[in-house]
Amino acid sequence: MIFQLENSVNQRVKLPDNSTVELYLKREDAIHDFVSGNKYRKLKYNILEAQGLGCKTLLTFGGAYSNHIAAVASAGQIYGLKTIGVIRGEELIDKIDSNATLSYAKASGMQFKFVSREAYRNKTSTDFINSLKEEFKDFYNIPEGGTNTLAVKGCEEILTAEDASFDYICCAAGTGGTISGLINASKSNQQILGFPALKGDFLQEDISKFATKTNWELILEYHFGGYAKINSELVSFINQFKLENNIALDPVYTGKMLYGIFDLIEKGKFPKGSKILAIHTGGLQGIKGMNVNLKKKNLPLIE
Repeated sequence: MIFQLENSVNQRVKLPDNSTVELYLKREDAIHDFVSGNKYRKLKYNILEAQGLGCKTLLTFGGAYSNHIAAVASAGQIYGLKTIGVIRGEELIDKIDSNATLSYAKASGMQFKFVSREAYRNKTSTDFINSLKEEFKDFYNIPEGGTNTLAVKGCEEILTAEDASFDYICCAAGTGGTISGLINASKSNQQILGFPALKGDFLQEDISKFATKTNWELILEYHFGGYAKINSELVSFINQFKLENNIALDPVYTGKMLYGIFDLIEKGKFPKGSKILAIHTGGLQGIKGMNVNLKKKNLPLIE
C-alpha cells in the first residue's frame, strides 16, 4: 500500500522518576491519518485479495464512530474501490452530516446501509449476507473490525527484528485480530498482554482461533465500563499523556491500554528492568465524536 512506512518508530514514554521499567510506544498511528495502526495492517492483505479476485467493491460493518468504517472508506478511495458500510442504528440516517466518522466516510465515497440493532446482531448469518448480495450484487466482505485470517497475517508484520529485546508487548483489543498477529510474531521469551475495550472474557475464544502460541493473557480491568465508555479520570490521563509525550491517544483503545499499563507499573506487575512495548493502534479520528458525547455530559474534553 502506497502510504506504508518501512518501520514504525518506537518512542520512549515518560514514566515517574522512580520507575524501574522502560516503556516504549510503537507509533503505528503515524502510518496514515485514517488508515492507521492496526486498520492498515488488517486491510492490507484483504485489499490485495479483493484486487486479486477482481472485486471492485468492499462491504463491511460498524457503528457510528467506527475506526474501521473510516479506514475502509479511506482505503477504498485510495485504491479506486467502491465501499459499502452496513451501519448499526437506523436512527443515524438523518445524522450523517453531524457525525464526524460517517461524514468523513461519506465524503470518501462510502455508501451506507443503516439497519436496526436487532438486525445488526445477525450480520454474520447466511440469510443476512444473502440479502446483502441481492441488494448490492458482487462485493468483498470484510467483517466488523476487520478481523479474519488475512487481517491477522497483516498484524504479524507490526513487530520487527528490532522489537526482539522487549519483554512485554501490549496492545488494546477489540475483535482480537491485532493481538493474534502479535502473538504469532512474538519471540518465546516475550509475554503478550491484551487490554480489551469490551467487558467480559469472550475474546479468549476468538483469539485462540488465530493465535499459534500461548504466551499471552488478557487484562480485563481497564475497559472503563465497555466499548466507547469513558470518564473524567481517563480524559485527564489522556490529556496529561499528550502534554508530557506529545502523543495523542484515542479514548476507546490505546488510551485505556496505556492507563492500564501505568497502573500495572505502579502496582509492580512488571519485574525490575523490564522493557515494555505498547502498540499505538491509531483511531484518533474517533476523538471528535467522543468529545461531542463528553460535552453533552458536561465532562472535560480530550485536547
